[in-house]
Amino acid sequence: MKKTRFYVLGFSALMLCDTLTQVSFKLASNHGGEFVMQLEWFLSIFSQPWIYGAVLGYFGAFIAWMTLLKHAPVGPAFAASHLEVVLVLVVSAVYFGDRLAPMQIVGALLIVLGIVCLSFSEAEHENDEVH
Repeated sequence: MKKTRFYVLGFSALMLCDTLTQVSFKLASNHGGEFVMQLEWFLSIFSQPWIYGAVLGYFGAFIAWMTLLKHAPVGPAFAASHLEVVLVLVVSAVYFGDRLAPMQIVGALLIVLGIVCLSFSEAEHENDEVH
């Protein structure tokens, strides 16, 4: 049970940090205007507080990911780290008003289904090793 709690908290932290990163990039981009390869554009982006939210998100995700990899099997951990894609889709639909295409919804459901299948497979594999 302690191990499950660690994974739930760890992957939740990873998802939140990754989502913070992506949402912060979106907000910095919205406020920075259209990309042009000029110093003024870069200065405009780095004057946005959102870009620092993205850096903070990357830093938090790095720490969460390194901690998880120390304890979790790499296959299921890598798959579960992609839950961030699903969370970003939900946030973009709710917060930014993005419309989700049916294939995006199917893809998100397949990601979740794949992670569930991997977690059951990993749990079964651990039970086999214990017995």
